[in-house]
Amino acid sequence: MRLHTLTFIAAAAMAAHSVVFAQASTPANPATAPDLAKGGAIAAQVCAACHGADGNATGAANPKLAGQHPEYLAKQLHNFKPSKDAKGADKAPERANAVMAGFAAALSPEDIRNVAAFYGAQTLKPAAGKNADLKKLGEKIWRGGIADKGVAACASCHGPAGKGMPSQFPSLGGQWGEYTEAQLVSFRQGGRKNSAQMMAIAAKMSDAEIKAVSDYAASLR
Repeated sequence: MRLHTLTFIAAAAMAAHSVVFAQASTPANPATAPDLAKGGAIAAQVCAACHGADGNATGAANPKLAGQHPEYLAKQLHNFKPSKDAKGADKAPERANAVMAGFAAALSPEDIRNVAAFYGAQTLKPAAGKNADLKKLGEKIWRGGIADKGVAACASCHGPAGKGMPSQFPSLGGQWGEYTEAQLVSFRQGGRKNSAQMMAIAAKMSDAEIKAVSDYAASLR
């Protein structure tokens, strides 16, 4: 459905997607249980080409969605849509991605809830860390942050095993390291703006630090 993305209905090349990082909100009617069958039908028709029928994308350009928090996935899809400001004027999408914007625009709030719930119910086939030379640095940042730069430990929000927190922070464990890296770079450069928290964190990180922690996250289970 997406971290060109943690995030989602599409054929999006997830370097601008959707990995995975902003606080989530709960759209649509929370009293009505999502319909997984309808969500699965949307996934099969629209999302599978890039994200896989079961949410396990086969290439790092698109994020793995299987097992991701439905609240987070739903937020990303809403963020791809334009919105209104307090005066009713059009606002650009919080997350800019021309491909995903087109897919998200066609989805109703109910569609979004259903497809997010469907992918959240699937079993993740995790990626793996690829760079042993960066593991020590990545583990240090994940567990302890970067003290001299004021960067908090990734685990403080995303958990020791990268599971994240429902309704708040995405699961990053087992996500493609390349995808997570691309999202952090996008946050740092201002291309992705749907989390002020992640923009501030990424702005303090070097290329090597971003690559190390992204690769380490891929190895978490």
